[in-house]
Amino acid sequence: MAHISKEDVEHVAHLARLSVSDEDLEKLTAELDAIIGFAEQLDELDTTEVEPTSHVLDIHNVLREDTIQPSLDREEALKNAPDQKDGQVKVPSVLE
Repeated sequence: MAHISKEDVEHVAHLARLSVSDEDLEKLTAELDAIIGFAEQLDELDTTEVEPTSHVLDIHNVLREDTIQPSLDREEALKNAPDQKDGQVKVPSVLE
């Protein structure tokens, strides 16, 4: 069973740009070590008869078939636009 060391916690804190006090370092080391211990218990499970899954629920594609359908013509799409130019909706500039 791998144990989490103070150095491991300090390294992760450094990567996350976190400042950790010595008191918190002790607490986090113990908590992370317990979490890893719980996760390692999964290795004890016999999963030889379990099929691999990508999701815990039986999910299937619920999208409709792609079919070509008529769409709005340009004039119809632009008729409610407050301002238009060259067949496109004209909007205020957002770049300076």
